[in-house]
Amino acid sequence: MKALFVAAAAALVMGGAAVAQQSPAHQAAEHAGQTVFVHAGRLLADPATGSVTTDKTLVIVDGRVREIRDGFVSGDGPVIDLRDSFVLPGLIDSHVHLTSQQGPTSRIDRFTRSSADAAMTGAAFARRTLEAGFTTVADLGADPEAILALRNGIARGDVPGPRILASAGGISPHGGHGDANGVRADLVPHMRGPGVCSGADDCRRAVRERVRDGADVIKITATGGVLSDTAAGLGQQFSQAELEAIVETAHFMGRRVTAHAHGADGINSFLAAGGDSIEHGTYLDAQSIRLMRANGAWLVPTLLAGDFVAREAARPETFFTPNQREKALQAGPLMLEMARRAHEAGVRIAFGTDSGVSAHGDNAQEFALLVRAGLTPLEAIQAATVGAAEHLQIQHEVGRLAPGMAADLIAVRGDPLSDVTTLERVSFVMCDGRVYRSE
Repeated sequence: MKALFVAAAAALVMGGAAVAQQSPAHQAAEHAGQTVFVHAGRLLADPATGSVTTDKTLVIVDGRVREIRDGFVSGDGPVIDLRDSFVLPGLIDSHVHLTSQQGPTSRIDRFTRSSADAAMTGAAFARRTLEAGFTTVADLGADPEAILALRNGIARGDVPGPRILASAGGISPHGGHGDANGVRADLVPHMRGPGVCSGADDCRRAVRERVRDGADVIKITATGGVLSDTAAGLGQQFSQAELEAIVETAHFMGRRVTAHAHGADGINSFLAAGGDSIEHGTYLDAQSIRLMRANGAWLVPTLLAGDFVAREAARPETFFTPNQREKALQAGPLMLEMARRAHEAGVRIAFGTDSGVSAHGDNAQEFALLVRAGLTPLEAIQAATVGAAEHLQIQHEVGRLAPGMAADLIAVRGDPLSDVTTLERVSFVMCDGRVYRSE
């Protein structure tokens, strides 16, 4: 059986030189019609149920699950032996920034890196994210040209990475989190992104241009942010009229709107305008919880980002600026308790890390933080599978393993339902029926 596994992995692994040497047409032709049999010792096919079955075979054809059979069966195609493993759907991270990563050179990188540089950096981080078990991500703020090229290249099979839903940059008020803060005034026009707007009509323009450029989702900065180099606080920054214009326009154009939001004023104003989800949510209050429950809005708590910025700001030799350090020490330590209150109140939670603030590939560390905030291991897994899929409106494609769904699956050698940190040590990754990691 081990020989069959090795042969299957060799035939299916897509990465490194193999990707560079094969055209998308060649890859598609090689993949078309192939049947793969995955033997799963333990299987959590639908995290919504929490039911773990044993000794199952997933039959995969053309990158999709064809059926799930009892016992270990084989046929005309390679066999992947995961009989000693716990198999579950590929994980979903609802908040990443693939084309960058915080570090000592972050400020100078803004001036020295081109869009092409950002796309190449993003390709490396995308592969690292995929090999960590995350087969789908939402990128919520990156150089639009770079992230859209990366998204499309992954979809074509040119480079390995998770499927990407991209916001193609973000929408920010002038002077707000997301504008060109911390640079000389004469450089601002050159550093400012196309999504910066003031006034309801201008904000409608910004939404429409994001959709025109290819955005899958609209991401806005409803409040100040920790890492913007300005002393503008963490409160509301868009007016109510601007928020209503953004949400209405995005919904007209078939896009959901998610908001970076720390302060309760910005959270509540955005939710009152009909916004779909909150990223971070640090200072959410009782009104926030009522609005989220009434609207069916999602919370993406990004606890790993809060943990990272608090630890980095506490270092004497931190690379944060004084503005960043002050806000990180203020907001970072509050996020665990915020998530605990939201969970206890029944707010829907989707898994998201804000990776790019913390290191790419460390995404699974969010699971332990969610458990510390009161979620059970199963609830944390649900947040990263069925929950995140519903939040991103791709629940008919990913998040479960069932006939017709994408063949996105991972395996670990422990039991993540008893020790969720097992998900930090993924031993096998398949995305769209192709193997990207096999130990």
